[in-house]
Amino acid sequence: MSQWIITPDKYLNTDELISLRKAAAESAIIARSKGNQTAVRNQLIIELAIGTGLRVSELTNMQIQDLHLGKGQNSLVVRNGKGGKDRVVAFNTMLKNLISEYLEYRVNQSQYLFHSERGEQMTRFGIGRIFKTIAKLAGISEHHSIHSLRHTYATNLYKASNYNLRLVQKQLGHSSITTTSVYSDVISKDLDDALEKLD
Repeated sequence: MSQWIITPDKYLNTDELISLRKAAAESAIIARSKGNQTAVRNQLIIELAIGTGLRVSELTNMQIQDLHLGKGQNSLVVRNGKGGKDRVVAFNTMLKNLISEYLEYRVNQSQYLFHSERGEQMTRFGIGRIFKTIAKLAGISEHHSIHSLRHTYATNLYKASNYNLRLVQKQLGHSSITTTSVYSDVISKDLDDALEKLD
C-alpha cells in the first residue's frame, strides 16, 4: 500500500487562509449588527478549525465544559477522539478571546459549543457545508473541504514550532509519529534553505 502524502492542494496557502478568515469575519460583523447568531457561530467554527486542527467529528462533539479559558488557560479537552482517546489541545490568546466573545454573545443554552438553528448538536455535514459556503465567498477552490483546515493547521504549526514533529503529533492526536511525518515529507527547513542557495 502506498504511503499517503500531503500535497500542497490539501491545505490552504497564506493568501487563501487570509481570504477565508476575512470572509468569515465580515459575515460575523454584519450578523452582529443585526443580532444574528449564525454567522458569528460560523466564524468561530472556521477559527477553531484553523487554530486547533480539530477533526470535524471533534468540532461537532465539542462541549462548553471542555473549554478551559481561565487565567493562564488556553486549552480544550477532546473527549473520545479517534481511537477513543482523550487529549488536551492548546491554542493561542487570540482564539481564546474569540471563544469568550462568542460564549458571551450566544443565547442558546446547548451544552455543545456549536449547535444548529434548532439548538441541536451540529452534524459533520452541517459543519462541512458552512466551510463550503464561506470558502465560496472567499473565492477558494471547491476541492477544499473543512478537513483542509486540519492540514493547514498542521503545516503551519510544524513551521511555527521550528519543525517539531512531536509537538504537531500531540496537538493533532496522532497515535503514531509516522502519520504526522507526512508533514515533514513536504516541508523541510533544510530543503528550503538549500534551494534558496541555488543559483
